[in-house]
Amino acid sequence: MKIIITGSLGNISKPLATELVQKGHEITVISSSTEKQTEIEALGAKAAIGSVEDVAFLTDTFKGADAVYCMIPRANYFDPNLDLDAFTRKIGNTYAEAIENSGVKRVVFLSSIGAHLEQNSGIIQRYNEIEAVLNKLQNVAITFMRPVSFFYNILAYIPAIKTKGIIAANYGADKMIPWVSPNDIAEAIADEITTPLDGKKVRYVASEELTGHETAKILGEAIGKPDLKWVLISDEEVLNGLVNVGMQPKIAEGLVEMYAGLYNGLLGEDYVRNRPAMGKTKLAEYAKEFAAIYNQN
Repeated sequence: MKIIITGSLGNISKPLATELVQKGHEITVISSSTEKQTEIEALGAKAAIGSVEDVAFLTDTFKGADAVYCMIPRANYFDPNLDLDAFTRKIGNTYAEAIENSGVKRVVFLSSIGAHLEQNSGIIQRYNEIEAVLNKLQNVAITFMRPVSFFYNILAYIPAIKTKGIIAANYGADKMIPWVSPNDIAEAIADEITTPLDGKKVRYVASEELTGHETAKILGEAIGKPDLKWVLISDEEVLNGLVNVGMQPKIAEGLVEMYAGLYNGLLGEDYVRNRPAMGKTKLAEYAKEFAAIYNQN
């Protein structure tokens, strides 16, 4: 198959491209960085250098493809001028237009847990909107991948672990957190994008379900702090902490709302109804990588 992958060589796109190349597919990886071209080609893929905000570039790149994988790039939450809603919405609409203009018939879109919600989901609310836009495309088979909380998001707690000796958040603690490895997401996408489909479907991806306390125990043992605790704090405390380290206040508010939804069960209600089989990678394995990064700083 001729498959187009967005996301450059990120945490999901690199293992995805690697797996698909190894299985004999013709892969093109879209990247905004010319510096990535050599590395992309070293994987056995082609590089298409351009922006996912450029509908003409995307349309041209998508033409003739059997399938495309679309994702929203990371944004800088500390940029005071970033309009995250507009950024996300624009790329989603650009994907829809390029898919329609190019005639591609098979799409996998990286959405998120909580995308079933029209409100009260914080920064991921726009994924509900993008899914709705893509759902309107006629004669296009689309899988909406909805991964849960990424393992590597835990890296954000390293400063607090070092200075306060705890993980402090407005979710977790005694409540379940569904975690996922990017490698398990990549494997699920590879499965979906090479499987024929009629219409639209949602697929959740998770690797392990743990409480905050269980999460802290596993991480603590990996970094030599077996007594590491996960402490539940208020929404206001989390918001103040994020703003104090320089995060844009509106985005910080969206993060707090998202995590509050995870704690009260709203964010994961559809996930629980459609719980997937767990992936291969467990937190104990990721904790080795976490510990290596923890010890570097």
